Amino acid sequence: MYSNSLIELDRAHLVHPVASYRGHEQQGVRVLSSAKGATIIDGHGRQLVDGFAGLWCVNAGYGHETIVEAAARQMRELPYATAYFGLGCESAIRLAAELAERAPGDLKHIYFTLGGSDAIDSTVRFIRYYWFARGEPQRDQFISIEQGYHGSSTVGAGLTALPNFHTGFGVPLDWQHKIPSPYPYRNPVGQDANTIIQASLAALRSKVEAIGASRVAAFYAEPIQGSGGVIVPPNGWMKAMRDLCKELDILFVADEVITGFGRTGPLFACSEEDIVPDFMTTAKGLTSGYVPMGAVFMADHVYQVIADRAGTSAVGHGYTYSAHPVSAAVGLEVLKLYEGGLLENGIKAGAMLMAGLESLRDHPLVGDVRGRGMLAAIELVVDKAAKTPLPAEAQPSRRIFDRAWENGLVLRAFANGVLGYAPPLCCTDADIEAIIKRTERTLDQTLEDPDVRRALKG
Repeated sequence: MYSNSLIELDRAHLVHPVASYRGHEQQGVRVLSSAKGATIIDGHGRQLVDGFAGLWCVNAGYGHETIVEAAARQMRELPYATAYFGLGCESAIRLAAELAERAPGDLKHIYFTLGGSDAIDSTVRFIRYYWFARGEPQRDQFISIEQGYHGSSTVGAGLTALPNFHTGFGVPLDWQHKIPSPYPYRNPVGQDANTIIQASLAALRSKVEAIGASRVAAFYAEPIQGSGGVIVPPNGWMKAMRDLCKELDILFVADEVITGFGRTGPLFACSEEDIVPDFMTTAKGLTSGYVPMGAVFMADHVYQVIADRAGTSAVGHGYTYSAHPVSAAVGLEVLKLYEGGLLENGIKAGAMLMAGLESLRDHPLVGDVRGRGMLAAIELVVDKAAKTPLPAEAQPSRRIFDRAWENGLVLRAFANGVLGYAPPLCCTDADIEAIIKRTERTLDQTLEDPDVRRALKG
Protein backbone atom coordinates (compact mmCIF):
# COMPACT_ATOMS: atom_id res chain seq x y z
CA MET A 1 0.00 0.00 0.00
CA TYR A 2 1.22 3.50 -0.77
CA SER A 3 1.71 5.78 2.19
CA ASN A 4 -0.23 8.99 2.67
CA SER A 5 2.98 10.88 1.95
CA LEU A 6 2.66 10.07 -1.76
CA ILE A 7 -0.90 11.38 -1.79
CA GLU A 8 0.25 14.55 -0.05
CA LEU A 9 3.11 15.03 -2.50
CA ASP A 10 0.58 14.77 -5.33
CA ARG A 11 -1.71 17.31 -3.71
CA ALA A 12 1.17 19.72 -3.23
CA HIS A 13 2.91 19.48 -6.58
CA LEU A 14 1.30 17.53 -9.45
CA VAL A 15 -1.12 19.53 -11.59
CA HIS A 16 -3.58 17.06 -13.15
CA PRO A 17 -5.06 17.55 -16.63
CA VAL A 18 -8.72 18.56 -17.00
CA ALA A 19 -9.34 18.42 -13.26
CA SER A 20 -10.97 20.53 -10.58
CA TYR A 21 -7.84 21.53 -8.71
CA ARG A 22 -9.69 22.08 -5.42
CA GLY A 23 -11.77 18.98 -5.96
CA HIS A 24 -8.66 16.90 -6.57
CA GLU A 25 -6.96 18.30 -3.49
CA GLN A 26 -9.96 17.18 -1.45
CA GLN A 27 -10.37 13.77 -3.07
CA GLY A 28 -6.69 12.85 -3.26
CA VAL A 29 -5.01 10.82 -5.99
CA ARG A 30 -5.67 7.17 -6.78
CA VAL A 31 -2.24 5.74 -7.48
CA LEU A 32 -1.87 3.05 -10.15
CA SER A 33 0.94 0.59 -9.51
CA SER A 34 0.98 -2.03 -12.27
CA ALA A 35 -0.98 -3.48 -15.18
CA LYS A 36 -1.18 -6.54 -17.41
CA GLY A 37 -3.43 -7.22 -20.39
CA ALA A 38 -6.67 -5.33 -19.74
CA THR A 39 -6.22 -5.28 -15.94
CA ILE A 40 -4.74 -2.48 -13.87
CA ILE A 41 -3.81 -2.67 -10.18
CA ASP A 42 -3.94 0.29 -7.84
CA GLY A 43 -1.76 1.11 -4.87
CA HIS A 44 -4.05 -0.86 -2.54
CA GLY A 45 -3.81 -4.01 -4.66
CA ARG A 46 -7.31 -3.64 -6.13
CA GLN A 47 -7.61 -5.18 -9.60
CA LEU A 48 -9.75 -3.37 -12.16
CA VAL A 49 -10.68 -4.03 -15.76
CA ASP A 50 -9.54 -0.99 -17.72
CA GLY A 51 -12.60 -0.32 -19.83
CA PHE A 52 -11.06 2.87 -21.16
CA ALA A 53 -7.54 1.77 -22.15
CA GLY A 54 -5.93 4.52 -20.10
CA LEU A 55 -7.19 7.52 -22.07
CA TRP A 56 -8.47 5.75 -25.23
CA CYS A 57 -4.84 4.86 -25.95
CA VAL A 58 -3.53 1.53 -24.60
CA ASN A 59 -5.04 -0.29 -27.56
CA ALA A 60 -2.61 -3.21 -27.42
CA GLY A 61 -3.08 -3.71 -23.68
CA TYR A 62 -0.53 -3.58 -20.91
CA GLY A 63 2.62 -5.60 -20.30
CA HIS A 64 3.84 -6.53 -23.79
CA GLU A 65 7.49 -7.43 -23.24
CA THR A 66 8.30 -7.08 -26.93
CA ILE A 67 7.33 -3.40 -26.77
CA VAL A 68 9.48 -2.89 -23.68
CA GLU A 69 12.41 -4.60 -25.35
CA ALA A 70 12.02 -2.55 -28.53
CA ALA A 71 12.21 0.64 -26.48
CA ALA A 72 15.14 -0.59 -24.40
CA ARG A 73 17.08 -1.73 -27.46
CA GLN A 74 16.60 1.63 -29.13
CA MET A 75 17.61 3.47 -25.96
CA ARG A 76 20.82 1.48 -25.78
CA GLU A 77 21.69 2.04 -29.43
CA LEU A 78 20.48 5.61 -30.04
CA PRO A 79 18.28 7.25 -27.40
CA TYR A 80 17.82 10.48 -29.34
CA ALA A 81 18.28 11.65 -32.90
CA THR A 82 17.12 14.99 -34.21
CA ALA A 83 15.27 15.13 -37.50
CA TYR A 84 16.58 18.67 -38.05
CA PHE A 85 19.58 19.43 -40.32
CA GLY A 86 18.67 16.62 -42.72
CA LEU A 87 19.42 14.00 -40.03
CA GLY A 88 17.33 10.98 -39.13
CA CYS A 89 17.28 7.49 -37.67
CA GLU A 90 16.26 4.08 -38.92
CA SER A 91 13.27 3.50 -36.63
CA ALA A 92 11.55 6.78 -37.58
CA ILE A 93 12.22 6.32 -41.29
CA ARG A 94 10.88 2.78 -41.24
CA LEU A 95 7.79 3.72 -39.20
CA ALA A 96 6.96 6.54 -41.61
CA ALA A 97 7.26 4.12 -44.52
CA GLU A 98 5.13 1.45 -42.82
CA LEU A 99 2.39 3.95 -41.98
CA ALA A 100 2.40 5.45 -45.47
CA GLU A 101 2.05 1.97 -46.96
CA ARG A 102 -1.08 1.32 -44.88
CA ALA A 103 -2.64 4.77 -45.12
CA PRO A 104 -5.66 5.45 -47.31
CA GLY A 105 -5.06 6.84 -50.80
CA ASP A 106 -2.21 9.30 -51.25
CA LEU A 107 -1.58 10.02 -47.55
CA LYS A 108 2.07 9.16 -48.12
CA HIS A 109 3.91 11.83 -46.12
CA ILE A 110 4.22 11.54 -42.33
CA TYR A 111 5.13 14.29 -39.88
CA PHE A 112 5.68 12.98 -36.33
CA THR A 113 4.57 14.84 -33.21
CA LEU A 114 4.38 14.04 -29.50
CA GLY A 115 0.61 13.56 -29.41
CA GLY A 116 -2.76 14.51 -30.78
CA SER A 117 -2.87 18.16 -29.72
CA ASP A 118 0.36 19.10 -31.47
CA ALA A 119 -0.65 16.99 -34.46
CA ILE A 120 -3.74 19.21 -34.80
CA ASP A 121 -1.64 22.35 -34.36
CA SER A 122 0.68 21.09 -37.08
CA THR A 123 -2.19 20.65 -39.52
CA VAL A 124 -3.26 24.27 -38.96
CA ARG A 125 0.23 25.48 -39.79
CA PHE A 126 0.58 23.20 -42.82
CA ILE A 127 -2.86 24.24 -44.10
CA ARG A 128 -2.10 27.94 -43.77
CA TYR A 129 1.17 27.41 -45.64
CA TYR A 130 -0.59 25.37 -48.32
CA TRP A 131 -3.04 28.16 -49.13
CA PHE A 132 -0.22 30.70 -49.03
CA ALA A 133 1.62 28.51 -51.55
CA ARG A 134 -1.52 28.33 -53.69
CA GLY A 135 -1.63 32.12 -53.83
CA GLU A 136 -4.75 32.31 -51.60
CA PRO A 137 -3.47 33.53 -48.23
CA GLN A 138 -6.93 34.93 -47.43
CA ARG A 139 -8.11 31.36 -46.79
CA ASP A 140 -7.57 31.59 -43.06
CA GLN A 141 -10.94 30.43 -41.66
CA PHE A 142 -11.39 26.94 -40.14
CA ILE A 143 -14.58 24.99 -39.43
CA SER A 144 -15.12 22.14 -36.96
CA ILE A 145 -18.12 20.50 -35.28
CA GLU A 146 -19.97 21.17 -32.04
CA GLN A 147 -19.08 18.59 -29.36
CA GLY A 148 -15.94 17.75 -31.31
CA TYR A 149 -12.53 17.47 -29.67
CA HIS A 150 -9.27 18.42 -31.35
CA GLY A 151 -6.88 18.80 -28.45
CA SER A 152 -6.34 21.35 -25.70
CA SER A 153 -3.48 23.45 -27.02
CA THR A 154 -4.35 27.10 -27.62
CA VAL A 155 -5.21 26.50 -31.28
CA GLY A 156 -6.67 23.02 -30.84
CA ALA A 157 -8.87 24.07 -27.92
CA GLY A 158 -10.53 26.58 -30.22
CA LEU A 159 -11.28 23.90 -32.81
CA THR A 160 -12.54 21.77 -29.94
CA ALA A 161 -16.16 22.60 -29.15
CA LEU A 162 -16.60 21.67 -25.50
CA PRO A 163 -17.28 24.42 -22.91
CA ASN A 164 -14.63 23.33 -20.38
CA PHE A 165 -11.90 23.89 -22.94
CA HIS A 166 -13.13 27.40 -23.76
CA THR A 167 -14.15 29.01 -20.47
CA GLY A 168 -11.46 31.33 -19.19
CA PHE A 169 -9.06 30.63 -22.05
CA GLY A 170 -10.11 33.19 -24.64
CA VAL A 171 -11.06 30.63 -27.27
CA PRO A 172 -12.41 29.90 -29.80
CA LEU A 173 -10.48 32.43 -31.85
CA ASP A 174 -12.35 34.56 -34.37
CA TRP A 175 -11.25 32.38 -37.30
CA GLN A 176 -12.62 29.19 -35.76
CA HIS A 177 -16.23 28.31 -36.62
CA LYS A 178 -18.62 25.46 -35.78
CA ILE A 179 -21.51 23.57 -37.31
CA PRO A 180 -23.90 21.30 -35.35
CA SER A 181 -22.96 17.75 -34.45
CA PRO A 182 -24.76 14.93 -36.29
CA TYR A 183 -25.59 13.39 -32.83
CA PRO A 184 -28.34 10.95 -33.90
CA TYR A 185 -29.80 10.46 -30.40
CA ARG A 186 -30.39 14.17 -29.86
CA ASN A 187 -30.47 15.63 -33.35
CA PRO A 188 -33.38 18.07 -33.74
CA VAL A 189 -34.07 16.72 -37.25
CA GLY A 190 -34.63 13.21 -35.85
CA GLN A 191 -32.69 9.97 -36.15
CA ASP A 192 -33.14 9.14 -39.83
CA ALA A 193 -29.67 8.73 -41.32
CA ASN A 194 -30.28 10.49 -44.62
CA THR A 195 -32.06 13.41 -42.96
CA ILE A 196 -29.12 13.88 -40.58
CA ILE A 197 -26.62 13.73 -43.45
CA GLN A 198 -28.55 16.27 -45.50
CA ALA A 199 -28.82 18.58 -42.49
CA SER A 200 -25.06 18.43 -41.89
CA LEU A 201 -24.32 19.08 -45.56
CA ALA A 202 -26.66 22.06 -45.53
CA ALA A 203 -25.06 23.38 -42.32
CA LEU A 204 -21.54 23.17 -43.77
CA ARG A 205 -22.56 24.73 -47.05
CA SER A 206 -24.37 27.53 -45.21
CA LYS A 207 -21.40 28.19 -42.92
CA VAL A 208 -19.02 28.39 -45.89
CA GLU A 209 -21.34 30.83 -47.65
CA ALA A 210 -21.64 32.97 -44.51
CA ILE A 211 -17.87 33.15 -44.07
CA GLY A 212 -17.18 33.50 -47.79
CA ALA A 213 -16.17 30.59 -50.00
CA SER A 214 -12.83 32.18 -50.82
CA ARG A 215 -11.97 32.50 -47.11
CA VAL A 216 -12.44 28.93 -45.81
CA ALA A 217 -9.28 26.84 -45.47
CA ALA A 218 -10.34 23.53 -43.93
CA PHE A 219 -12.98 21.43 -42.20
CA TYR A 220 -12.20 19.09 -39.30
CA ALA A 221 -14.16 15.96 -38.36
CA GLU A 222 -13.74 12.89 -36.15
CA PRO A 223 -15.10 9.62 -37.59
CA ILE A 224 -16.64 9.23 -34.12
CA GLN A 225 -16.77 12.21 -31.75
CA GLY A 226 -14.95 10.75 -28.76
CA SER A 227 -14.75 13.31 -25.97
CA GLY A 228 -18.09 14.78 -27.02
CA GLY A 229 -19.72 11.59 -25.73
CA VAL A 230 -18.81 8.87 -28.27
CA ILE A 231 -21.21 10.30 -30.86
CA VAL A 232 -21.45 7.94 -33.83
CA PRO A 233 -22.63 9.63 -37.04
CA PRO A 234 -24.83 7.68 -39.48
CA ASN A 235 -23.15 5.46 -42.05
CA GLY A 236 -22.31 7.59 -45.05
CA TRP A 237 -22.02 10.84 -43.08
CA MET A 238 -18.23 11.04 -43.19
CA LYS A 239 -18.07 10.33 -46.92
CA ALA A 240 -20.77 12.88 -47.69
CA MET A 241 -18.94 15.58 -45.74
CA ARG A 242 -15.66 14.72 -47.42
CA ASP A 243 -17.27 14.87 -50.87
CA LEU A 244 -18.77 18.29 -50.14
CA CYS A 245 -15.36 19.61 -49.06
CA LYS A 246 -13.97 18.50 -52.43
CA GLU A 247 -16.80 20.30 -54.19
CA LEU A 248 -16.18 23.48 -52.19
CA ASP A 249 -12.38 23.23 -52.57
CA ILE A 250 -11.86 23.01 -48.80
CA LEU A 251 -9.22 20.80 -47.23
CA PHE A 252 -10.70 17.92 -45.21
CA VAL A 253 -8.95 16.85 -41.99
CA ALA A 254 -9.89 13.51 -40.42
CA ASP A 255 -9.00 13.49 -36.73
CA GLU A 256 -8.28 9.82 -35.97
CA VAL A 257 -6.41 10.41 -32.73
CA ILE A 258 -8.97 8.22 -30.93
CA THR A 259 -10.34 6.06 -33.76
CA GLY A 260 -7.02 5.08 -35.32
CA PHE A 261 -5.19 1.78 -34.85
CA GLY A 262 -8.01 -0.68 -34.45
CA ARG A 263 -10.29 1.20 -32.11
CA THR A 264 -13.30 0.83 -34.45
CA GLY A 265 -12.10 -2.37 -36.16
CA PRO A 266 -9.73 -1.59 -39.07
CA LEU A 267 -6.38 0.15 -38.67
CA PHE A 268 -8.01 3.46 -39.66
CA ALA A 269 -11.71 4.30 -39.36
CA CYS A 270 -11.57 6.29 -42.61
CA SER A 271 -11.23 3.04 -44.53
CA GLU A 272 -14.71 1.96 -43.37
CA GLU A 273 -16.24 4.55 -45.72
CA ASP A 274 -13.41 4.60 -48.25
CA ILE A 275 -12.45 8.12 -47.18
CA VAL A 276 -9.18 9.69 -48.29
CA PRO A 277 -8.77 12.97 -46.38
CA ASP A 278 -6.23 15.65 -47.20
CA PHE A 279 -4.79 15.29 -43.70
CA MET A 280 -5.25 12.62 -41.05
CA THR A 281 -4.11 13.04 -37.45
CA THR A 282 -3.25 10.10 -35.21
CA ALA A 283 -1.69 9.52 -31.77
CA LYS A 284 -2.81 7.35 -28.79
CA GLY A 285 -2.93 3.88 -30.36
CA LEU A 286 0.09 4.69 -32.55
CA THR A 287 2.33 3.58 -29.68
CA SER A 288 -0.45 2.08 -27.55
CA GLY A 289 0.32 4.80 -25.04
CA TYR A 290 3.64 3.22 -24.02
CA VAL A 291 5.53 6.36 -25.06
CA PRO A 292 4.35 9.74 -26.41
CA MET A 293 3.93 10.06 -30.17
CA GLY A 294 1.51 11.45 -32.73
CA ALA A 295 1.54 11.64 -36.50
CA VAL A 296 0.15 13.87 -39.22
CA PHE A 297 -0.56 12.05 -42.48
CA MET A 298 -0.31 14.52 -45.37
CA ALA A 299 -1.70 13.81 -48.83
CA ASP A 300 0.81 13.85 -51.66
CA HIS A 301 -1.00 16.60 -53.56
CA VAL A 302 -0.76 18.86 -50.49
CA TYR A 303 2.88 17.98 -49.85
CA GLN A 304 3.87 18.80 -53.42
CA VAL A 305 2.30 22.26 -53.27
CA ILE A 306 4.11 23.08 -50.01
CA ALA A 307 7.42 21.64 -51.21
CA ASP A 308 7.30 23.47 -54.54
CA ARG A 309 6.51 26.82 -52.92
CA ALA A 310 9.30 26.48 -50.34
CA GLY A 311 11.83 25.42 -52.94
CA THR A 312 15.28 25.57 -51.35
CA SER A 313 13.95 27.42 -48.27
CA ALA A 314 13.04 25.62 -45.06
CA VAL A 315 9.39 25.09 -44.15
CA GLY A 316 9.53 26.66 -40.69
CA HIS A 317 7.70 24.13 -38.58
CA GLY A 318 9.32 21.60 -36.26
CA TYR A 319 9.53 20.06 -32.79
CA THR A 320 12.59 18.90 -30.85
CA TYR A 321 11.09 15.44 -30.36
CA SER A 322 9.57 14.98 -33.82
CA ALA A 323 10.44 11.48 -35.13
CA HIS A 324 11.90 10.45 -31.77
CA PRO A 325 13.76 7.16 -32.26
CA VAL A 326 12.43 5.44 -29.13
CA SER A 327 8.83 6.35 -29.85
CA ALA A 328 9.27 5.20 -33.44
CA ALA A 329 10.76 1.87 -32.34
CA VAL A 330 7.75 1.33 -30.08
CA GLY A 331 5.40 2.29 -32.91
CA LEU A 332 6.95 -0.32 -35.19
CA GLU A 333 6.55 -3.06 -32.60
CA VAL A 334 2.99 -2.06 -31.77
CA LEU A 335 2.10 -2.17 -35.47
CA LYS A 336 3.40 -5.76 -35.61
CA LEU A 337 1.20 -6.69 -32.66
CA TYR A 338 -1.88 -5.13 -34.23
CA GLU A 339 -1.39 -7.06 -37.44
CA GLY A 340 -0.30 -10.19 -35.61
CA GLY A 341 -3.75 -10.80 -34.15
CA LEU A 342 -4.81 -7.83 -32.03
CA LEU A 343 -6.92 -6.20 -34.75
CA GLU A 344 -8.71 -9.49 -35.30
CA ASN A 345 -9.27 -9.98 -31.57
CA GLY A 346 -10.49 -6.40 -31.25
CA ILE A 347 -13.18 -7.01 -33.88
CA LYS A 348 -14.36 -10.10 -32.02
CA ALA A 349 -14.22 -8.40 -28.60
CA GLY A 350 -15.92 -5.31 -30.01
CA ALA A 351 -18.88 -7.33 -31.24
CA MET A 352 -19.17 -8.91 -27.79
CA LEU A 353 -18.90 -5.50 -26.10
CA MET A 354 -21.65 -3.99 -28.25
CA ALA A 355 -23.92 -6.99 -27.70
CA GLY A 356 -23.35 -6.81 -23.97
CA LEU A 357 -24.10 -3.11 -23.76
CA GLU A 358 -27.19 -3.59 -25.92
CA SER A 359 -28.41 -6.14 -23.35
CA LEU A 360 -28.58 -3.25 -20.86
CA ARG A 361 -30.86 -1.13 -23.05
CA ASP A 362 -33.96 -2.04 -21.01
CA HIS A 363 -32.42 -0.75 -17.78
CA PRO A 364 -34.53 2.15 -16.43
CA LEU A 365 -31.63 4.60 -16.80
CA VAL A 366 -30.39 3.64 -20.27
CA GLY A 367 -31.58 5.98 -22.99
CA ASP A 368 -29.14 5.10 -25.78
CA VAL A 369 -26.47 2.53 -26.61
CA ARG A 370 -24.08 3.35 -29.42
CA GLY A 371 -20.64 2.51 -30.71
CA ARG A 372 -18.47 0.81 -33.26
CA GLY A 373 -15.94 -1.87 -32.46
CA MET A 374 -14.12 -1.20 -29.20
CA LEU A 375 -15.48 2.34 -28.91
CA ALA A 376 -18.88 2.59 -27.29
CA ALA A 377 -21.16 4.55 -24.99
CA ILE A 378 -24.30 4.31 -22.91
CA GLU A 379 -26.27 7.53 -22.44
CA LEU A 380 -28.21 7.66 -19.17
CA VAL A 381 -31.54 9.45 -18.77
CA VAL A 382 -34.25 9.70 -16.14
CA ASP A 383 -37.05 9.85 -18.73
CA LYS A 384 -36.63 7.71 -21.84
CA ALA A 385 -39.43 9.34 -23.79
CA ALA A 386 -38.26 12.90 -23.13
CA LYS A 387 -34.55 11.89 -23.10
CA THR A 388 -34.07 13.86 -19.89
CA PRO A 389 -30.44 13.70 -18.73
CA LEU A 390 -29.43 12.78 -15.20
CA PRO A 391 -29.77 15.81 -12.91
CA ALA A 392 -26.59 17.82 -12.36
CA GLU A 393 -26.93 17.39 -8.59
CA ALA A 394 -26.42 13.65 -9.09
CA GLN A 395 -22.81 14.50 -10.10
CA PRO A 396 -22.67 11.67 -12.66
CA SER A 397 -19.06 12.23 -13.70
CA ARG A 398 -17.84 11.87 -10.12
CA ARG A 399 -20.27 9.42 -8.53
CA ILE A 400 -20.54 6.97 -11.42
CA PHE A 401 -16.78 6.86 -11.90
CA ASP A 402 -16.32 6.21 -8.16
CA ARG A 403 -18.97 3.47 -8.10
CA ALA A 404 -17.52 1.76 -11.15
CA TRP A 405 -14.06 1.94 -9.59
CA GLU A 406 -15.31 0.29 -6.41
CA ASN A 407 -16.90 -2.37 -8.61
CA GLY A 408 -13.56 -3.07 -10.30
CA LEU A 409 -14.12 -1.17 -13.55
CA VAL A 410 -12.55 1.91 -15.11
CA LEU A 411 -14.80 3.76 -17.55
CA ARG A 412 -15.28 7.34 -18.73
CA ALA A 413 -18.12 9.05 -16.90
CA PHE A 414 -19.06 12.27 -18.67
CA ALA A 415 -20.78 15.11 -16.84
CA ASN A 416 -23.93 14.69 -18.94
CA GLY A 417 -24.38 11.08 -17.85
CA VAL A 418 -22.77 9.40 -20.87
CA LEU A 419 -20.58 6.40 -20.00
CA GLY A 420 -17.72 5.87 -22.43
CA TYR A 421 -15.92 2.61 -23.20
CA ALA A 422 -12.69 2.01 -25.09
CA PRO A 423 -11.14 -1.21 -23.76
CA PRO A 424 -7.82 -2.64 -25.00
CA LEU A 425 -8.02 -4.77 -28.14
CA CYS A 426 -6.47 -7.67 -26.21
CA CYS A 427 -9.60 -8.14 -24.07
CA THR A 428 -10.65 -11.73 -23.41
CA ASP A 429 -14.26 -12.89 -23.23
CA ALA A 430 -13.92 -12.78 -19.43
CA ASP A 431 -12.75 -9.14 -19.59
CA ILE A 432 -15.77 -8.11 -21.68
CA GLU A 433 -18.15 -10.06 -19.45
CA ALA A 434 -16.68 -8.28 -16.42
CA ILE A 435 -17.16 -4.88 -18.08
CA ILE A 436 -20.84 -5.62 -18.73
CA LYS A 437 -21.59 -7.10 -15.31
CA ARG A 438 -19.79 -4.33 -13.44
CA THR A 439 -21.54 -1.71 -15.56
CA GLU A 440 -24.91 -3.23 -14.71
CA ARG A 441 -24.05 -3.20 -11.00
CA THR A 442 -22.99 0.45 -11.28
CA LEU A 443 -26.25 1.35 -13.05
CA ASP A 444 -28.30 -0.38 -10.36
CA GLN A 445 -26.46 1.55 -7.66
CA THR A 446 -26.98 4.81 -9.54
CA LEU A 447 -30.68 4.01 -9.81
CA GLU A 448 -30.82 4.05 -6.01
CA ASP A 449 -29.14 7.46 -5.78
CA PRO A 450 -31.63 9.79 -4.00
CA ASP A 451 -31.05 12.57 -6.55
CA VAL A 452 -31.77 10.15 -9.38
CA ARG A 453 -34.81 8.65 -7.65
CA ARG A 454 -36.32 12.11 -7.17
CA ALA A 455 -35.78 12.93 -10.84
CA LEU A 456 -37.38 9.65 -11.88
CA LYS A 457 -40.42 10.29 -9.69
CA GLY A 458 -40.76 13.75 -11.15
